Amino acid sequence: MTQVYFHCSSTKKVFVDRRGAVVDGLEEARDHATRVVHSFTDELSLEDWRDWVLHVSDDQGDELFVIPFSFVLGKPH
Repeated sequence: MTQVYFHCSSTKKVFVDRRGAVVDGLEEARDHATRVVHSFTDELSLEDWRDWVLHVSDDQGDELFVIPFSFVLGKPH
């Protein structure tokens, strides 16, 4: 089990995850990352989330992987 953090950024803003989550591996981290993206984008707002990126890092601050929000959201309809 590993503590990982899910930081979100755009060219104008950054949200730092100070709590993180304990996951059993990269697959679980990826699933949690997808839920984080949806938690941001499911809220009603005027924010265009497609230029945002989710940075997943371990408790040492090393980046494990990056997921563009657009990868999770798909193309606009």
